[in-house]
Amino acid sequence: MAAVLDVVRAFFAPATAPAFVIDNETPADTVAREALLDRAMGRDRRKKSSEKIRRDRLPAEGLAIVARDALGHVIGTVRLWNVEAGVSREGRSIDALLLGPLAVDAAHEGKGIGSALMRAAILEAKKRDHGAVLLVGDAAYYERFGFFAEKAQHLVMPGPFARERFLALELKPGWLDGAAGMVVASGRKLSHATLRRTA
Repeated sequence: MAAVLDVVRAFFAPATAPAFVIDNETPADTVAREALLDRAMGRDRRKKSSEKIRRDRLPAEGLAIVARDALGHVIGTVRLWNVEAGVSREGRSIDALLLGPLAVDAAHEGKGIGSALMRAAILEAKKRDHGAVLLVGDAAYYERFGFFAEKAQHLVMPGPFARERFLALELKPGWLDGAAGMVVASGRKLSHATLRRTA
């Protein structure tokens, strides 16, 4: 992922020290990431349908990304998760990614951090040969990155969700053609030791 992140850093780096850099998330970022998500989305975020899919899972390999300020503090985060996006017309399960949550510290909004995180995540997902990305979010924001409701129209999330906010981006044309059914987790599970440390 270093090559992709280097491109993003170079693009956003002004002549002086950059306002932020896009980087891989590390285990040391856990507390800062969770505090940022609580501030940005509220503690009720854990009740959302997307959270049911993410619970007790690890993000997709190489797809936990943060934005850091000039001092190295986490000021933005995005993670993608392995899922099965229903089944095809032939009955095979369809591998995909679920993006979220995406959050930026309120003190740093308006600097293009969310867009930089999204572009880095999409580039890295393509590099890793994934076929599609799903998310639940504001269509007016995510359409600029190629996410639309049409490709997810026959898929459902576990629990309540807003149909008009359930969006998909195909990284490979036709990947979600005929996809229908429930989106379920398929990624790596957290170990019991990891669960005890994060509880």
